[in-house]
Amino acid sequence: MTLRPAGENTGILFVRTDYKRNYSVRALAQNVSDTTLSTSLAENGVQVSTVEHLLSALWGLGIDNAIVELSAEEVPIMDGSAAPFVYLISTVGIVEQDAVKEFIRIKREVRVKQGDAEAVLKPFAGFKAGYTFVADHPVYNRYPKRAQLDFSKISYVDEVSRARSFGLVNELEHAQAINKCLGSSLENAVGIDDFSILNHEGLRYQDEFVKHKVLDAIGDLALLGKPILGEFDGYKSGHALNNKLARALLRCEDAWEMTPFVRDRRRDTRPMVQPEAVPA
Repeated sequence: MTLRPAGENTGILFVRTDYKRNYSVRALAQNVSDTTLSTSLAENGVQVSTVEHLLSALWGLGIDNAIVELSAEEVPIMDGSAAPFVYLISTVGIVEQDAVKEFIRIKREVRVKQGDAEAVLKPFAGFKAGYTFVADHPVYNRYPKRAQLDFSKISYVDEVSRARSFGLVNELEHAQAINKCLGSSLENAVGIDDFSILNHEGLRYQDEFVKHKVLDAIGDLALLGKPILGEFDGYKSGHALNNKLARALLRCEDAWEMTPFVRDRRRDTRPMVQPEAVPA
């Protein structure tokens, strides 16, 4: 994978360089083609998969425009979190462009459900993300299952980006049978057996499981094409329901409006985190 600068109003564009012609796929909610254990995009018959961690990192750094070149279908999994992307991007730096940054401001509540799972967007002055992780398991039951994060008060880089994918070892065989998680290991996920966490270093956050769900949701909502001014809350929601929420919002034109972000030069407050906040 290679990340390249892009001009104003390009958005996030994936380019498959392994084709004779470099086919591109726009990072938009309407291009989501598969949500089985990850989020995949497709446009004009060309697919890219596992995009959510990279998109989450780009959101966390406030990056609106970038070209992502891929030499194969799948975005590299790295360590199963967004932190390696954040670190590498911050190492080379970010260019501030002249175009006015625009946000999707939520004007009224939009809610979607699937079984007992649900996801909602509602008005909020800033961006807040909440998630409730529901799983009855001896390991999961030892750790927090609810997180609510106000990103005007906490850092995405410090508090969310390092949360890794996770899963039960006894579910891996089924995932691989459907051609998913083929390269899964303790180097790119938190592995859990019947009673313990298998990674020798343990968890990076006490609430790493639920924070990874927030990380995923941010990546999925980044497919709206613009950052949100509002509050997200998920209860057992996954990639499919997150995408259903994004599409529902776009259909409900009275529920949102585009609004510019005008920076107060006296108080250089940005809704996104700064690259220098990246931990060593």
